[in-house]
Formats: sequence, C-alpha cells, structure tokens
Amino acid sequence: MLLSPLALLFSAVAGLRRLAYRRGWLTVVSVGVPVIIVGNITAGGSGKTPLVVWLVNRLRSQGYRPGVVSRGYGGAAHGCVEVQPGSAAADVGDEPLLIRVKTDAPVVVGRDRVAAARTLLAAHPGVDLIVSDDGLQHYRLHRDIELAVIDSATGLGNGWPLPAGPLREPASRLDSVDAVIEVVRGSAQPLSHQPVARWRAVYSAGQAYRLRDPLEKMRLGELPARDWLAATGIGRPQGFFDMLQAHGVRFSPRAFPDHHAFQPLDLPAEGAVLMTEKDAVKCLSFAGMDWWAVELDVAPESGFIDWLDARIKRAT
Repeated sequence: MLLSPLALLFSAVAGLRRLAYRRGWLTVVSVGVPVIIVGNITAGGSGKTPLVVWLVNRLRSQGYRPGVVSRGYGGAAHGCVEVQPGSAAADVGDEPLLIRVKTDAPVVVGRDRVAAARTLLAAHPGVDLIVSDDGLQHYRLHRDIELAVIDSATGLGNGWPLPAGPLREPASRLDSVDAVIEVVRGSAQPLSHQPVARWRAVYSAGQAYRLRDPLEKMRLGELPARDWLAATGIGRPQGFFDMLQAHGVRFSPRAFPDHHAFQPLDLPAEGAVLMTEKDAVKCLSFAGMDWWAVELDVAPESGFIDWLDARIKRAT
C-alpha cells in the first residue's frame, strides 16, 4: 500500500501526542465544570451529532444546564464564536447550528476547545456541564466522560490510520474510553467484536417537516407519492437513502460532499426534495415550497441511559 508509510508516521505522531498528555509533558486544562466528550476514532460521519442532540436534551430534562463546544468544521468563523439560531452555517458550521436549533442550549465553536469552553462559561455562567461535539483527540481539554461513537455499517474501515484508512487513532484507543456507542441504522447488523459493541443506539426516521413551515409534519409513510429528490451532504449518504427506502419512499438519490455548502441552484426550487436536518439548516433562506427535512430519532439502550445517569451524578 503506497500510503502505508504516511499512515504509520501519522499513527506514531498521534500516539506520542497522547503519551505527552498522559505523562504530563503537555498540560491538561480543567475549565471548572464536568465535560463529556462525544467523539470517534474515525474520520467522516459516524453519527456523533444526533447523539449530542439527544444527550443535551436529556440533560436539560434532568435539570442540568448544559452547554456545547464544537470545532465548527466547515465554518469560516475565526476565534471563538457563539452560535445563534439565526447564524449562518457557512460561518459556524452545519452541525453546531443544528445542535443549537434542536436543543436551545448555548453553543460555542472554536478550534481550541479550552478557549471555546471558557468563552461559553463567561457568556453563560449558569452552565453546569459541557458537552463537546467531537474532540476525543483534543487532549488539552480535561474530560470526565469519554463516549466514542462507531457506525455499525462501516465499523473501523480497513483498520489503517489516516491517510491509508479512516483511523485517527488505533483501535486500541477504544479500550480506554468510558463507553463505546454503536450506531445501528435500519437493517444494519451490530458489530460482533469487542470492545467496540458496548452499547447500542438505534437511529431511525422520525417525522418529516416542511422547511417553509416546520410545524407542518408527517411521517415518511404519509408523504405524498411522488418522485422525490433525496439530497444530502453527510458523511455516509447511503444511510439516509436506506432509511427512506425502508419506509417505501420513491426517490432519486443525489449525494453531495460532507458539509456541502448548499446554494440555491443545487436543488430544484419547484421540486419535491427530502433532506436531513443537517442539510436543511443550510437551506432555510432559499428553500422551495416542497422541500422537507427528515428528523432522526435516537434510541440508546436503556442500560446505557442508566449507566450514563450514574456517571454524570458522580462527575457533578
């Protein structure tokens, strides 16, 4: 494999960096409130953001006041920027904007997670717990709970580090996180090997809503029978297409690159379009009358929920 020398070099550098933080050669910074990391060891979409949305909403329902930090991948903003419901995805990133809209929790984006967390706490001193969307490899930020998300459909790919494979860190890194959440979509089968499959979270289609009128909702099976265009710019578009197919939706698929910055000419203004919510937040200002977003329902195993509640109580 031509890329194997670069992959081995990448793995060595990543391992040395982690060792430097573990040995205290580099400083780990605590921001004064418990931190939960929701990350992965693979590049590309694994389903972190839907789990962050579920987690933040559950924390709020339990009486906590969580805030979220994220890198804001794909956004052009510099420094640390707080995400507002009306922020442009081109500035703050599509995933942070979706989290802000779906949870109403304060969200700050920034490449430096420590600086982002401090900015968040300065603006919202009542925040008593921080959830980091991604950041498993951002070791400078002290964390109390690490959750690694793995997609059961893709697993760990070919098992090679970047750039020869998808791994940011070796598979053995999963042995040191607090829990591994295996995302199962549709008919995908759970991974059978350990230690990856510790807990499962089933992702399934919820209701669809019209972008021009989000209060108008219906289940996928109730959508009018027409030739839908299913368009998405996510890390694994086939998961979205499989979900629609499982509900009997007739559609033509169109996949864009992950984090694609949608423009009005990308999609037919007069057409019937289905998209993910992550894509929808980038299309609100120019959506056609018959453009619909599909919600994603997240259902973790009850054992994971019990375990998580206990761990959070210990951390707080």
